[in-house]
Amino acid sequence: MKKTRIEGGVVVGTSGGKYELKNPIAQYLLRGFDNAISEMAEHISPSSILEIGCGEGHVTQLLLKHTSATIVATDLSASVLSETKKLLASERVSYLVSDIEELEPWASPPEMVVCCEVLEHLQDPEKALQALLAQRAEWYILSVPREPIWRILNSARGAYIKDLGNSPGHIQHWNKHKFIRFLEQGGLKCKMIRTPLPWTAVLCQTF
Repeated sequence: MKKTRIEGGVVVGTSGGKYELKNPIAQYLLRGFDNAISEMAEHISPSSILEIGCGEGHVTQLLLKHTSATIVATDLSASVLSETKKLLASERVSYLVSDIEELEPWASPPEMVVCCEVLEHLQDPEKALQALLAQRAEWYILSVPREPIWRILNSARGAYIKDLGNSPGHIQHWNKHKFIRFLEQGGLKCKMIRTPLPWTAVLCQTF
């Protein structure tokens, strides 16, 4: 359910994958994800957002619609970000090519950091989480595929059979409880948890 892009032999960014599926069941599942992220964003209504791994801008659009925040949207892939800027131009959004682990903390911390569908791609998610916390935001929205349901659904639709339903580039695999434990051990308080099939989405606050 996720189409990745490969640049220089490395899986980077997202482009046109699950967010553009025409299957009505896939669209129904995606609406559940959208509702969860939108609910969390509206609940806080931040004035400033740093989005990590914006990909093709699907979550960025949700943040624009459901908050009045100014948004800095980053992605590892310059080519993906270039396409996103063409499709989603807004005076409230600025774009930055950046690796999650190399992003310098802003002088004025964002009120919220959003990082959806990124951590499962990383060799060292603990290091990435600490990089997110270094931004010194008060609020964080994070989401990952919910395992093993993600792979089961992929297998059921005949996708990635040789990899037992594992999407390309997915290195980390969390169920809901393991992901919550990962966030709490990393230094976040989980304030709102949503499990739209097949994702886990969490609104967190710093201690």
